[in-house]
Parts: sequence; C-alpha cells; structure tokens
Amino acid sequence: MIKVQVAAIRSSLPATTALIAVSKTHPIERIMEAYEAGQRDFGENKVQDLVEKYEALPKDIRWHMIGHLQSNKVKYIAPFVHLIHGVDSFKLLLEINKQGQKIQRKIPCLLQFHIAQEETKFGLSMDEATALLSSPDFNNMQHILPCGVMGMATFTENTAQIREEFQSLHAIYQQLKSRCFPSNPEFKEISMGMSDDYPIAIEEGSTLIRVGSKIFGSR
Repeated sequence: MIKVQVAAIRSSLPATTALIAVSKTHPIERIMEAYEAGQRDFGENKVQDLVEKYEALPKDIRWHMIGHLQSNKVKYIAPFVHLIHGVDSFKLLLEINKQGQKIQRKIPCLLQFHIAQEETKFGLSMDEATALLSSPDFNNMQHILPCGVMGMATFTENTAQIREEFQSLHAIYQQLKSRCFPSNPEFKEISMGMSDDYPIAIEEGSTLIRVGSKIFGSR
C-alpha cells in the first residue's frame, strides 16, 4: 500500500514540486517500504526520532526537520540534516550558524512564516523577517544556507481560505527573493502543503509538499 501511494503521489506532481514523506511516528519497516519505492526525502518533527532513524536507515536518505526545533537540539542534527524547515526566530538561526561553524558546514534552512489563522502555529511575521534579514548579525552568518520559506495553512475545510494563505506565503517568498536574495540561486523553495491540502499548495507554487497520512495511513 505504501509503495502504491508513493508512486501515485509522485506521478501526479509537476517537475517543480518534490515530495517529502512525513515519517514521524512510523517505524523503520514502513519507512523502508517507501524507500524501496524510490522515495528519498523524509520528514521528522522530533530530533530524537530523526537521529535514531538517520542512524538506522540508508545514508542516501535526505532528512528534513519539519517540526518546531528547539535551539538546544540543533547540535544533534547539524552534521546530517538535509533541510531545516522551521526557522522561526533569530535565536534559532544564531544557533544553527554556531553549530554549522563548529563542523564547518553550511546548514540549509527555511524561514517559517505564520500564515494561518491559528495561534498554535509557529512562524515569523513579515516585519520580523525583514528586521532579521537586514541586521548586521545576519550578514555575518557564514554557516547557514537560506533556501526559501515554509508555512502551514489553517486546518479548515474552507479551501478559499487555504488558497489565500498559500498565496500569501508565495507573495512573501517573492518579496524576499527580490529584496534580500536576488543573486542567491539556492533561495528557491516554498515548503507548503500537507496530505489534506497539497493539491492547492501545488497550484499556488509549492516546491516541497509534506505528506504523511496519504502515504503511511493515519497514526
């Protein structure tokens, strides 16, 4: 079933959008089923699980940290994480840079924005992001690699609202790309869309969709 779902989703995606299989809470055996279907990008939301699965599974897997990341946990994933999706504070960015410097690695990351009408979601506002990106401290960070933006839409059946929120993230990406990263080819990702809303996200320009239950079933 997992192999069938992976193949079905991947075959439906445009060339500009990649699939991240959200493997959080799922055992290694089920992850290997997706791996054997050709899937290489997997997302976890807890550092301990991410480290354990990295150590146990094939090393050509690209691991994405998609959950809320605490600064004191960055050091555990800094050597191998493919992309940190949820950078939502200057403090976290400083710590990622610090850990990258220790191991002489530029760590890829996305700036997370609060686009949903839900207080439980994390993320920067545009004003906060502008202040962060224009600060001298940011310009001195040599061990982070800003790759784009990430956001989560409101959990609702109102597809017009979801579309509007994804459109707002796309607009934020375009503003940042033109103002702050015009000559950075790495700044190209818009991580938005999950199992219930990824078709809308793709229509609104998502380059990375995070799909769990549609692949692995409900937890």
